[in-house]
Amino acid sequence: MIEDLVKIHDKFSVEIKLGFLARKKQEISEFAVNTWIFIPNSLDINRVTYEKSDFYRDLKSNIRLITPVYLLRDIAISEKPPFDLMARSFQDLASEPTRTRISEYEYHIRMFVSIVKSALRQEINHVLRNGIHDDLDYMVETYVKNIRLIAENYRNLRRVINVPTISKELMNYFLFGDEFLSNLIEQHSFKLLDGLGKNAELPEKIKLVLTDLIAGEVNYKREKSYPVVEKESRDRNRDLVFRLSLLKKYAENELFLTTNKKRDGVWIEQVYLSIAAGISMVFATAIAFSFQQKFGNFTMPFFVALVVSYMLKDRIKELARYYFAHKLGRRFFDHRTDISLSDHNIGWSKESMDFVTEAKVPAEVIRVRNRSAILEADNRNNREKIILYRRLVRLNRKSLDDCSQYPTSGMNDIIRFNVSNFIQKMDNPVVPLFIPGENGNIGIVKGEKMYYINLVIQLKNEEQSELKRYRIVLNRKGIREIEVF
Repeated sequence: MIEDLVKIHDKFSVEIKLGFLARKKQEISEFAVNTWIFIPNSLDINRVTYEKSDFYRDLKSNIRLITPVYLLRDIAISEKPPFDLMARSFQDLASEPTRTRISEYEYHIRMFVSIVKSALRQEINHVLRNGIHDDLDYMVETYVKNIRLIAENYRNLRRVINVPTISKELMNYFLFGDEFLSNLIEQHSFKLLDGLGKNAELPEKIKLVLTDLIAGEVNYKREKSYPVVEKESRDRNRDLVFRLSLLKKYAENELFLTTNKKRDGVWIEQVYLSIAAGISMVFATAIAFSFQQKFGNFTMPFFVALVVSYMLKDRIKELARYYFAHKLGRRFFDHRTDISLSDHNIGWSKESMDFVTEAKVPAEVIRVRNRSAILEADNRNNREKIILYRRLVRLNRKSLDDCSQYPTSGMNDIIRFNVSNFIQKMDNPVVPLFIPGENGNIGIVKGEKMYYINLVIQLKNEEQSELKRYRIVLNRKGIREIEVF
């Protein structure tokens, strides 16, 4: 199964998160994602002005394991995974700090805080979706109780490793996890408080419980000399923002997979190009032999035939190369990325991009694109340019199971697409509009000039085949919103 999420990452980037869920009882799982990008003709994006190298320069892909799923209440139980796995690694390290045990110790800290982060996000989303007034008190109190217990259990592990065999560097790994965990509790509790406040008038009791939790974490960080947000910061909390980013990368590093990208089908491509050269050589040699046999070696007709055959040989070679390259593009991809973790080959991902004509777009994709009548009429003269971005993924279930001590359902491919190249030829974002004013005067209001880039994404595997449409609303100031149809 493939899960997708399309959202705004920043002012000029769209984030497409694809989750590839490998079946438990199937050795090999294959997934295909085809994305048709419909671009207005006025943006002047075509195969001449926007080459493959430009597209891949605008594209950034991060491939990582899907975070193992645990309920917040289960993480709070010290006798169950994932906490007991981490606690065991602490005990082993304190007894004998070998390289293997140091690696295990750091691995479990990173995995634990990453799992807590995912569980917090799921718990908060659940409360915001389902927290009707009858259950809201219970759900929030349970959330606070569990997260306090998780933090307490983790912080108590300091006593296990506060022994002479543990160096300052090893203790720092624990402190990094502690600081990141405290930041998670504070940030996610703020999100929950803000989300509940938007939905309805929040009871004072719930507001007090959440603000007490947040204040407790802020005070704890001050006690431990961890940086906190300062309201009157001279540098606008620059150092804190930088540190938050570093902690996030450090904590989630264990989930990121090792990738090795290379061109796809290189050997087959060389075979086809050699065939093209051979065809042109056969033609030139045949012309030369036939004229030599008829007119002799040192004659003017033979000389002319050699010159003409040489001229045509190069043209035939280029035409044959173009033909084979076109055929090759249909069967092969631009790049192949081999995916691994801890010496386990998890699978591979292939990708390809090309401009296509509307005649080569499936009818159901055009139907989902759903142009309005005026757009359809305009498209006859100013045809939308269409980019087809293909992605093929293969995952090995056994390798996924072997690469981690925690259960994982598959991998996430987080794609960020920068649209800066698309805005270069846009008009001014503000358009003056005239309206009747008072006393016969003319009034002017400001209109907003927007452009629309449509994405139709096809998700395919053996148990799924669906089309989804998204529309990116943007102008020269950047992306305004993403609409889902």
